[in-house]
Amino acid sequence: MVKKINHIGVAVHNIEEALPFYQQQLGMLYEGSEVVAEQKVRVAFLSVGESRIELLEPTSDDSPVAKFLEKNGPGTHHIAYEVEDIQAELASLKEQGVRLIDEVPRTGAHQTQIAFLHPKASGGVLTEICQAKH
Repeated sequence: MVKKINHIGVAVHNIEEALPFYQQQLGMLYEGSEVVAEQKVRVAFLSVGESRIELLEPTSDDSPVAKFLEKNGPGTHHIAYEVEDIQAELASLKEQGVRLIDEVPRTGAHQTQIAFLHPKASGGVLTEICQAKH
């Protein structure tokens, strides 16, 4: 069961160029950045209430985010919902016939466990479910 919106992922060409808008114009608190090698992205988190904005910058030309940027340009990439038990959530979604990109969780930023649902399952929105590291 979904607990809350964990973050909204925004694809950008360059984090340093995107940060001032979120920090200065919107007043969000920058929490730092890290490279998620498995996803071929550099991410920067900015807090807004109980949720975050996650800026996604590709680290290679074959990154899924690089392909997204090439096709769509900068903008909303995905919405991530936090769940208590990602394994149980994936099993339930699969049982309900929801089309999954990831049937097994993988490691995301901050050592969270993440899995993506196919956009066709959710009206064209790339959906991530995530479980915080315990």
